[in-house]
Amino acid sequence: MKNEFYEMLCQEAEALIQGEPNMVANLANAAALLGERMQKINWAGFYLMDHGQLVLGPFWGKPACLRIAPGRGVCGTAVQKNENLRVENVHDFPGHIACDAASASEIVLPLRRQGRVIGVLDLDSPIAARFTPEDEQGLDAFARVIEEACCNGVFGYDLQ
Repeated sequence: MKNEFYEMLCQEAEALIQGEPNMVANLANAAALLGERMQKINWAGFYLMDHGQLVLGPFWGKPACLRIAPGRGVCGTAVQKNENLRVENVHDFPGHIACDAASASEIVLPLRRQGRVIGVLDLDSPIAARFTPEDEQGLDAFARVIEEACCNGVFGYDLQ
C-alpha cells in the first residue's frame, strides 16, 4: 500500500513540474504536494547549498531556520555524510536544531548533482518514529524525481 502511495506521489510531482523551467516554483509545488499528501507531518521542504551552507528553500509548514552549516543538525549531518538520515527521536540526536518544538522525528534525503550534495529534502513529524524504511524508500524515489528535474542543470541554476 505504501509503495502505491509513493508511486502516485512521484507521478503527481512529475506532472506538476513537467515543462516548468523555474526551480523555485517546482520546489514550492513539491513541498506543497508533500504537505497535502503526507500524513502526520508538520514540515516538508528543501534546503539548498549556497556557498558551503544549506539555505532555506521552498517549504510547507511553520517558519524555519534560514542557514545550516554542514555537520549541524540532521540536515547538516546528512550533507556531511552524503546519505539519507531517518531519525526516530530528534531529541536524542546530538546537535538537533529545533525550528519547531513539536517535531519529534525527521527524515532528510540529499539532493545531488554529479554525486555532490547540492541540497536536501527535509520532512518533520510530531510523531516519534513516524518515518519507516518504506517511507525512506518512497521519499528517496520522490527526491530523485525532484533532483532530476530541478538539480541537474535543467533550469540553468548553479547551486554551490
